[in-house]
Amino acid sequence: MQKINELMQAKAQELLAKGEIKKVLAWKAGEFFYDNAPAAFESEASCSEIIYNEFCPANLSKYLMASSKAGVKTAVFLKPCDTYGVNQLIKDNRVNREMVYAVGTPCSGMVDAKKIKAAGYKTLLKVEVNGDKIIVTTPKGQVELAKKDFLYNKCLMCKGNDYMICDEELAEKLPVPEFTGDRFAEVKAIEAMSSAEKFAFWQEELSKCIRCNACRDICPACNCEQCIFDNPEAPVAGKAYADSVEEQMFHIIRAFHVAGRCVGCGECARVCPQGVKLGLLNMKFMKDINSFFGKFQAGADAETRAPQVTFKEEDPEPNAAVEGGNSNA
Repeated sequence: MQKINELMQAKAQELLAKGEIKKVLAWKAGEFFYDNAPAAFESEASCSEIIYNEFCPANLSKYLMASSKAGVKTAVFLKPCDTYGVNQLIKDNRVNREMVYAVGTPCSGMVDAKKIKAAGYKTLLKVEVNGDKIIVTTPKGQVELAKKDFLYNKCLMCKGNDYMICDEELAEKLPVPEFTGDRFAEVKAIEAMSSAEKFAFWQEELSKCIRCNACRDICPACNCEQCIFDNPEAPVAGKAYADSVEEQMFHIIRAFHVAGRCVGCGECARVCPQGVKLGLLNMKFMKDINSFFGKFQAGADAETRAPQVTFKEEDPEPNAAVEGGNSNA
């Protein structure tokens, strides 16, 4: 990844030097070595601060909204999974395609430091990635671990190494984790519960929420310019939850707003400080959409409309059974 990091710095400098690109979105060092953060670079000199390694999980697509609205042409380094978010923002008319220069950036999976710590390695002095292994250095010494066991959950369900939008590729693509499981397995497990069990499950999950809005702010599909949750006259505008009804209201409204537009980037769950399983609601909608309308992937392009906003004679009736698909079939 060091070579890719150097190529990224050089590319950013090159693009800014040409003058057409006014801003570059990439990553910079965070407070800890495993906490690299999104950043904007506007001078050639500042590009030496760009960092890229297995600790750059953040999806940069949402940050294009502000620069696009300001009419500032921006180059953005996009991992394959991030490109879905950019397409969705273009489709939602939140980003102007002409204001974006997309640089496809190779990725073979991002390492989750929280998982390493949860495995008992609390104090991380250094983590090196060597192929399919990671070498973890702690005050007690070094240990070698399998990289696949410490990837972010979103990486474990990787959609592949192809870029859905790309003006140029930074380097040769890297092999990505192969996902062979059922991405709806956890959703199906909840569906199998009784109504009381489902209610108890979600009550427990959503009670963890502290209404920090991190999920809303990072989500490329949650992109309304004026959000109901920012309306001081709305009963759901409070930052901290008031009761169980408000907890449910926030997440259910948000889930309905992104239904058919969620690209499955997993950022909502990644940034949640409380560990709420936010992706499950979105995955439930995805599963139902696939059952009703056929397989659909939001953000796969910037043109195809979501099934809920297209109307066909063969569409299922509202009371169609999810597992049964089209009730008219």
